[in-house]
Amino acid sequence: MSAPDRLYLFEDRVARSWAPFALTRPVGELMVGARLLRERAELAWGRPCSGYLGATELAGFHEEAAPPVLAATREPHGDGPTVLLSSRVMWARDPTGAPAPPPATREALEAGHNRTLVVEETVVGWILSPGASLPSTELLAEPRILEDAAPLALSGAVLERPWDLLRHQPEQLMEDLAELATGTPDETDWHVLGKDAPLPEGVSRIGNHPLIVGPEVVLEPGVSVDLRHGPVALGREVEVRSFTRLEGPTYVGPYSMLLGGPLSRVSAGPVSRLRGEVSDSILLGYTNKAHDGYLGHSVVGRWVNLGAGTTNSDLKNNYGTVRVRTPEGDQDTGLIKVGCFLGDHVKTAIGTLLGTGAVVGAGANLFGGTPVGRCVPPFAWGIAGTSAYQVDRFVDTARTAMARRGVELSTGAEELLRRAWHRSRPPRERASGR
Repeated sequence: MSAPDRLYLFEDRVARSWAPFALTRPVGELMVGARLLRERAELAWGRPCSGYLGATELAGFHEEAAPPVLAATREPHGDGPTVLLSSRVMWARDPTGAPAPPPATREALEAGHNRTLVVEETVVGWILSPGASLPSTELLAEPRILEDAAPLALSGAVLERPWDLLRHQPEQLMEDLAELATGTPDETDWHVLGKDAPLPEGVSRIGNHPLIVGPEVVLEPGVSVDLRHGPVALGREVEVRSFTRLEGPTYVGPYSMLLGGPLSRVSAGPVSRLRGEVSDSILLGYTNKAHDGYLGHSVVGRWVNLGAGTTNSDLKNNYGTVRVRTPEGDQDTGLIKVGCFLGDHVKTAIGTLLGTGAVVGAGANLFGGTPVGRCVPPFAWGIAGTSAYQVDRFVDTARTAMARRGVELSTGAEELLRRAWHRSRPPRERASGR
């Protein structure tokens, strides 16, 4: 047996502190490179994820292809071996280039022995023998080596903070696109255009890396593709309007529209609408940035709407490293360039200015004409965050925005958002001085 019978991802205590994203989604549903962290685990272990453990407050989370959030249970889990993995692990490739565990892990699966999985001296999960009970909620929150499960060291990286996504993004994006370009893509899904392949009339290119396109991609005359530093991949039915400049490495998910301006070193999820300058950023998808404005070195959740002229800073005037506010206090990222972190369903008004390292909580609606501070509470109403977005109105707006993209707000997802609104009362009250 080279693959486990079941694969679960779990959210430990560190993952649950990943503001502003952990309030409304598992960390495994965040992207780095051209894949979600969960997709990397599935690829490495050869098994779709059966569900998330350790984050029961996210019950009802619903996105296409995402596994459910489950209640932790200690009942026996099945007849075959089970693997439980931290959602914060980014798996390294083996000597063949595949992002898979080492042979010793496969041997442990075949032998049916319990093992504790360790990356960079951090416990990141376990292989459990058939019939063993799943770990308790407390053990998922603070993983440790089990007495009957000897440690097994694996290669990879353990992400400690959301800005680690940005730290690993350049290398990971290049690796993912190189794998896509040099593999054997299904002809119905991808077509690799090498340096000598013809492009549509009026489309210009420089550089020798490939342009990788999915079915029914449209490139209008006046589009420029810079392939000197890496490939560009455009998913199914991506439409690129005239006067858009694409610089690799860049990945754009299916059914997106690029409406003009420079897009460089970006990972964008599906159904995004992007215009203006976007660089060195990760957008999870369903992002509406249809107007001019700068977005750089940022991580953007789903269903974010950026008003015309919304711009973020990603560099301090003194070129020092950027500090970001977290639930545990201010943290030095060690990075010179850090933009903003926008939770799911954030909306900004025309001309909104986002400061270096700004953290904007899920559901916040920003307006008021003054620069956004370092931290805005979830579901804040206005720049200062001293008022709350009324929950019923927020849900109605979210339902309307999702319907415009052909997505229904499920009952479970609505309940999750309502719970998130109530759970985030304390930071809003602190911001208001109450």
